[in-house]
Amino acid sequence: MKLELGKILIQDVIVGRDEKIENQTLYINDEEISNLVLADDRLISCQVVIAKPGDSTRITPVKDVIEPRCKVASAGGIFPGVINRVDTVGSGRTHVLKGCSVMTVGKIVGFQEGIVDMTGPGAELTPFSKLINICLVISPRDGVEPHQYEEAVRLAGLKVADYLGKLGQSVTPDELETYETLPFLEQVEQYPDLPKVGYVYMLQTQGLLHDTYVYGTDAKHIIPTVLYPTEVMDGAVISGNCVSACDKNTTYHHQNNPIIEDLYQQHGKEINFVGVIITNETVYLKDKQRSSDFVAKLAEFLGLDGVIISQEGFGNPDTDLIMNCKKVEEKGIKTVIVTDEYAGRDGASQSLADADKLATAVVTGGNANELITLPKMAKVIGQLDYVDVIAGGFDGSLNADGSIEVEIQAITGSTNELGFNYMSARGV
Repeated sequence: MKLELGKILIQDVIVGRDEKIENQTLYINDEEISNLVLADDRLISCQVVIAKPGDSTRITPVKDVIEPRCKVASAGGIFPGVINRVDTVGSGRTHVLKGCSVMTVGKIVGFQEGIVDMTGPGAELTPFSKLINICLVISPRDGVEPHQYEEAVRLAGLKVADYLGKLGQSVTPDELETYETLPFLEQVEQYPDLPKVGYVYMLQTQGLLHDTYVYGTDAKHIIPTVLYPTEVMDGAVISGNCVSACDKNTTYHHQNNPIIEDLYQQHGKEINFVGVIITNETVYLKDKQRSSDFVAKLAEFLGLDGVIISQEGFGNPDTDLIMNCKKVEEKGIKTVIVTDEYAGRDGASQSLADADKLATAVVTGGNANELITLPKMAKVIGQLDYVDVIAGGFDGSLNADGSIEVEIQAITGSTNELGFNYMSARGV
């Protein structure tokens, strides 16, 4: 598959009556956006608020982050099987509004939504402080079940990202990048002397609002399979989960997976990037055994020399990570795992809930238990009344002066296990 990404740089977002892109400025109509969201009768209100880098603004609780995109000269659309028909994506041309996001914000369900500060020490830990965020602050109607509310909010963010992305359909991109992966045998023959490398992409699928969707299908119901890398880049995988904010893969993370990007950068130079194996993170042992067996079998079937394995979440998924690593290594295929750590606030505890002697190459996104104090912000988009119970918070996290003391676990994207963050650690 061959995919062209036309990047339209967005330097400012202005709310008004117009809807257009001009001189790298995105003009949006908040009334039209709100009407689009409230077409879902499970929702009763939608406020559109803009947060820009450097603003004294705190956004919380953050649910999902989506990059506006659209397919160009194609009968299908982004997010296939969810808000557009089930067409295979990953080829043709897609326009991207680069530099902005649609960010859904709303009533907390459970305890695992997050915080994004646009300035200060918290902003240094999340990539989303560098974007102009079009925040949708959404409230449900009385009586709507939590899982129905979460679905409605997820669909709202995707619909708005699709709607705004289409404003760039006829705009000439500022940058144009091409990514291509050939059918398997052709790809192997293209660079026969380079090591064949694949990517094992673990998707959060533990249920109870811990879900990821592939072409609209809940990934807990799939067996591991192979995707072209460009399918991931083109919206085939979306987030639907409420895991801890620090290592949650939002839809934006899936659209801009840095492991896939880096593998493409080395493709044809140091490696032959063959493709992506997607797998799930299930709850029951027999399901973990089945999925990890399939991962190892597919890696062997593709004749891979090495794989990178990334996970999402922690605790229970650590077992999936290590099972995948061990079984692939036992096939004679070298692995590198990408994770984060929950090593206690002093960093002295065991970092992962599982381990194996074959897991010798590890990249970490940092220790999620590290404490941080977030100063008071002049503006809050959303609400703060849940901070003491958010994952990473504790009784007394929200101080009387408006500052917050939490573990960095509460900051969206701070220890992301795709490496889409600003933290890591080095063995000495």
